Amino acid sequence: MSEVTRLLEAAAAGSTQAAAELLPAVYGELRVLAAARLADERQGHTLEPTALVHEAYLRLVGGNPDQPWAGRGHFFAAAAEAMRRILIDHARKKGARKRAGQRVDFDPELFAAPDRPEDLLALDETLGQLEQEEPQIAALVKLRYFGGMTIPAAAEALGVSPRTADAWWAFARAWLLAKLSGESV
Repeated sequence: MSEVTRLLEAAAAGSTQAAAELLPAVYGELRVLAAARLADERQGHTLEPTALVHEAYLRLVGGNPDQPWAGRGHFFAAAAEAMRRILIDHARKKGARKRAGQRVDFDPELFAAPDRPEDLLALDETLGQLEQEEPQIAALVKLRYFGGMTIPAAAEALGVSPRTADAWWAFARAWLLAKLSGESV
């Protein structure tokens, strides 16, 4: 059992000491995820990796320190989702409007954040559609795109084989590209 998993279990059991030790134990990994998400953002982006980590951590454990985590993978999947939501909220606050019916060029293979906030909003909307149709595949996209996880790490977090995750990833890339370019799927 990893140290993070032990701390998560102890914090869920009510240990305030474990809850206090959790952030220092996961901070480095969360900081790497946040930096990866923000590395390709447009110049002058006002959100810094440290702020993204702290906001994500507060959303994860701040409001509910007794949140039961099913291990390390579950926690980092939730962190990736929290970071996604923060980036989407940030884009909306910047006054971005959704671009209904307009073509959006996006290559999910590059793992680069869209240059414009409206592109990030289009990606979020399309990911929401995928989530309605294929929730596990959408979870894989979140782990890979927003969490920066590799196929094997995401597969472990989702409890599937790397081969299955790889097939899902190929499907998701094609599906997202078709949807974002205005093609019917």
